[in-house]
Amino acid sequence: MDAFYASIEQRDNPELRGKPVAVGKGSERGVVAAASYEARKYGVRSAMSSKVAKDKCPHLIFVSNRMDVYKAISGEIMEIFIDYTDLVEPLSIDEAFLDVTENKKGMRSATLIAREIKERIFEKTGLTASAGVSINKFLAKTASDYDKPDGLYVIKPADAEDFVEKLPVEKIHGVGKVTAQKMDRLGIQTGGDLKRQSLAWMTRHFGKVGLHYYNIARAIDERTVNPQRIRKSVGTERTFDKDLQENFEIITALYHIEKELMRRMQRSGSFGRTLTLKVKFSDFRQITRSMTLKSQIADFQTLHRTAKEVLGQVALGDKKVRLLGLSVSQLDYNKGGQAVQLELDF
Repeated sequence: MDAFYASIEQRDNPELRGKPVAVGKGSERGVVAAASYEARKYGVRSAMSSKVAKDKCPHLIFVSNRMDVYKAISGEIMEIFIDYTDLVEPLSIDEAFLDVTENKKGMRSATLIAREIKERIFEKTGLTASAGVSINKFLAKTASDYDKPDGLYVIKPADAEDFVEKLPVEKIHGVGKVTAQKMDRLGIQTGGDLKRQSLAWMTRHFGKVGLHYYNIARAIDERTVNPQRIRKSVGTERTFDKDLQENFEIITALYHIEKELMRRMQRSGSFGRTLTLKVKFSDFRQITRSMTLKSQIADFQTLHRTAKEVLGQVALGDKKVRLLGLSVSQLDYNKGGQAVQLELDF
């Protein structure tokens, strides 16, 4: 979907149309959850602090998120996908992979399917989507970002390797900012540069992920579309309007985060053994501490006791805390030997 949250706000409030809009808190400590395309022209992006966003775009309009509305519309869109194939793998509330090799409508063109889905989404929701069509996940995902907004970009099988060869490395799946900088130091700027390297060279410089880069440079991605994709962790975090320093304030704030985490675990039916605490200080330095139990963290008493132990590993001293977060991993969806209904937490 194109600027999903912001586009919904502009759809529902005509006064916001054509204006730079950010979904999130406009406070000093707020963070942008989504930005309209008008705001993006000024360099406003999701996950950017509200302060920086305002500096870039002084006339930026902030609106509060309406997650229930976004979830409902996402559900409508997912229903459209299911009309074409059961092989739908949601990546988030506004994005999914579809395998239409064998589709319910018997259509022989993936491009025509993508166009029809885009039209139905617009008719149903009044929102635009961008689609990428190709032979594997990596290429389809890359194509979906290639012609936004309201785009439809196709990478045909015969063009796949040539497309990747011309692709900047920072556009390659799995290559983050730090890895892109490392590749640049090694003289790698494009997929073509990457393709000229041997597997041994890739492994020597990038370890296990070197095989992934080796294959991607050749347009190879064997991952299947998995409609039963299970999340690896459940978590929640909070950035505070005012830095916390007193021990009582920190413990109280952590207690409320624990309650929210337990609510999310119960709702998704996912209970894990490893609890991870994230702490971000006022100077933006960030640390994590973890503890793994022999059994699942399946009740609040266990979660609360473990969180206190993990917090005890952190030398807070006189440091001020800007953010606290908790997450549970090594999940088990079959607590107590009884089946649990899975629910995707958008």
